[in-house]
Amino acid sequence: MGEAIPKGVKDLWEAWNIRGLVILSLALQTILVLLSPNRKRTHRRFFRLLIWSAYLLANWAAEYAVGQISENQGDEPQPKNNDLLVFWSTFLLLHLGGPDTITALALEDNDLWLRNLFGLVCQATITLYVFLLSIPNNLLVPTSLMLVAGFIKYVERIKALRGASLETFKDSMLGEPDPGPDYARIMEEYSTRKMHREPTPIVRIEEAEKGQRPKVLVRPPTELTHLEAVQYAYKYFNIFKGLVVDLIFSSQSEQWSSSKEFFLQSTPVEALRVLEVELSFIYGTFYTKVDILHTRIGVAFRFIALASLVSSLCIFATMKKFDYKSFDVALTYALLVGGIALDFVAIFIFCVSDWTFARFKKPKEDVEDEDTWVDDVLNWLLSFRKLNWKPYDCFRSEDCCHEHSVLDRKFIFRRWSEYIYAYNLIEYSLELKRNSVNDTKGCIHSFFDAFVQYLCIDRVVCCSIRVIGFCVGSMKRWAYQVRSRLNSFITLSSRRNRGLYYVLYPLKLFLRFWFGVPVINYAWDFFGISEQLNQVMYTSRNRITKETWELVFKEVKRRSEAVDGAESGNGVYSTRGEWVLGEASLAKATSEAIRMKLLRYVTQVDYDQSILMWHIATELLYHTEKVTAENHRDRKCSKILSDYMMYLLIVQPALMSTVAGIDKIRFMEAIAEAKNFPEVKKFVHKNRLWGSDLKLVCEEILYSLEKENQGKRYQRRNVLADATRLANALKQLSKEGEEEVMWEVASKVWVEMLCYGATHCDPKQHVALLSSGGEFLSFVWLLMAHFGLGDQFQTTEENTRARLIVAK
Repeated sequence: MGEAIPKGVKDLWEAWNIRGLVILSLALQTILVLLSPNRKRTHRRFFRLLIWSAYLLANWAAEYAVGQISENQGDEPQPKNNDLLVFWSTFLLLHLGGPDTITALALEDNDLWLRNLFGLVCQATITLYVFLLSIPNNLLVPTSLMLVAGFIKYVERIKALRGASLETFKDSMLGEPDPGPDYARIMEEYSTRKMHREPTPIVRIEEAEKGQRPKVLVRPPTELTHLEAVQYAYKYFNIFKGLVVDLIFSSQSEQWSSSKEFFLQSTPVEALRVLEVELSFIYGTFYTKVDILHTRIGVAFRFIALASLVSSLCIFATMKKFDYKSFDVALTYALLVGGIALDFVAIFIFCVSDWTFARFKKPKEDVEDEDTWVDDVLNWLLSFRKLNWKPYDCFRSEDCCHEHSVLDRKFIFRRWSEYIYAYNLIEYSLELKRNSVNDTKGCIHSFFDAFVQYLCIDRVVCCSIRVIGFCVGSMKRWAYQVRSRLNSFITLSSRRNRGLYYVLYPLKLFLRFWFGVPVINYAWDFFGISEQLNQVMYTSRNRITKETWELVFKEVKRRSEAVDGAESGNGVYSTRGEWVLGEASLAKATSEAIRMKLLRYVTQVDYDQSILMWHIATELLYHTEKVTAENHRDRKCSKILSDYMMYLLIVQPALMSTVAGIDKIRFMEAIAEAKNFPEVKKFVHKNRLWGSDLKLVCEEILYSLEKENQGKRYQRRNVLADATRLANALKQLSKEGEEEVMWEVASKVWVEMLCYGATHCDPKQHVALLSSGGEFLSFVWLLMAHFGLGDQFQTTEENTRARLIVAK
């Protein structure tokens, strides 16, 4: 019997396995160094898959190659080549240390630093064993230098992982415990002085009154420069990074008061500039070696490792290499030059990072001082990362044109993805691939779209997307049909021939098992393919608009100004629509009956159900109500925030799990209700492949349910019917007041729901999403923290204490 694997293939593997693994390890390191910094800039699944694969394969390739070198030590036909193999093993230890731009793939990797430490000990032991086994070695000096560089790199990685683990990070945030004033000693001293008849008045220093802020200049009177935005972001990052591990902040803290005053005096765009840099600092702390490198020891280690690489290259270049294979010599040069080049790339990224600018130049002592030439140079370098607002025409009519500004910065200069994502329930029910609200595509996407339109295949592409979903259901139905027909065939055959029955009976059991537990269903559900496919097909992304951010910032600022001390803040940030609906300004514009009707849809339902109803109502009104220049801004913001909240609820359930206890059952029920609606069935049947006018469907849903509600007194409670009642209640606001009142109320309610979700979800989930482009919700969370809205700023009267001064 022949061998399963031919001898030639075995010989080829024996000759090239180590060399191939070394080349693969170098290639993976190059991918990680060059591409991993872009993790915080994009949410693309393909890019994340590439980084995920390179990260896991890099460790595997290096570990497996070291094992192969140790196993083949002494088996090389030319013993001189063993010196090169040992030299390569030190490079693999260097690769195991990982690049500076990525230490953890996910937040949980930091908590596994002990596992990585164990791997360090094992790999270092094997490498050291291989090194000692090779003595005497002609490459002893360069190999020793590379061994030092490899140890330095791996120690840096372990230290970075340990420092970013949540337990260690929280311990580092805790300072020395404050026992408080020794009142017993003070009173004893007071009694002694009183007995000696010495003048000893006791002065009580009162705490600052609630709502009173220090009247100090906490920021420059002019617009923040690029350098000042980075400096203030670094300052507040060091203050508020404890939010990640749920540390409590004192409402009487001078640092917190300074932060709140700073944002009260800032414009929305300035606040966004500071917040994005602050979140970028948080990303660097938990996913890179930045905390290690920006220290004196880290800089010293970096130059020692680089000097070891350069010295190894110089020594190897001067040595005689006649006894080595030419390919192995070339590969060694590639490892040396590639390692030095990657180190220089890492140093360049280190030099132009926000961390370097923040630590190199401290903030000015007097905010009114003029900038120096150093400030001008740093501001010029940082100007490449400035926010770029691009005007976009979003509404045109015969007498007016309304445009808004969208964030459109070059990809390489972004600090986060700059997208707000959308998921629409009605479009999902109609099996429509949704388009972005703001069509702002780059050069590559524009060229591709022009090419598609030129070939007239845009409809074919749209058709193919829907055919994929259709094929999924068809394959499931086909599985049941195959099982039924084969089972019938076996049954009929067994009646005519009993012997054939016993032959086919095992096949019948096999089919009953595999098709009875539907295999295709099981496979699709096990690998999550159906869910991932739906998310890809029905999730869209929109550029952040300046109007949306200004609306969120002004609403959060207004809530902060309404808070009378930290104790009453819970009544503001814990609301999810009732605070806006209960305002005095709205009470004057509308009747009490309408306001109470709207309040039922936020106070008498769960948070997730409230999002579903307001989302459907917003979608129905968006496609049926007339758009004007006065209401267009709030209408657009309501649409963007409505779809974004559905995206968080469905696509990011881990982020919203602590807020809404939805397990997608309620969402699927809403989908089923929408699909069972007659007009929706008609739409899907006629336009499954080519699409149609969504406005007509929304009008039919809205007016048909309204007519049905008027005809019947008692209705079964369902989300679609309740959302229609909510939409009709919102329409009454326009009838009683101005036309823009309806969309103004809807937009503010959506901001309040967004703020509620931001402050009540797990802070660690915000940090976890920074490695995949970040989320707009994280900006709202951090903004509310700066304004003092959140559980971390709740203090009670018993936490305060008086300070006594004993004076002569």
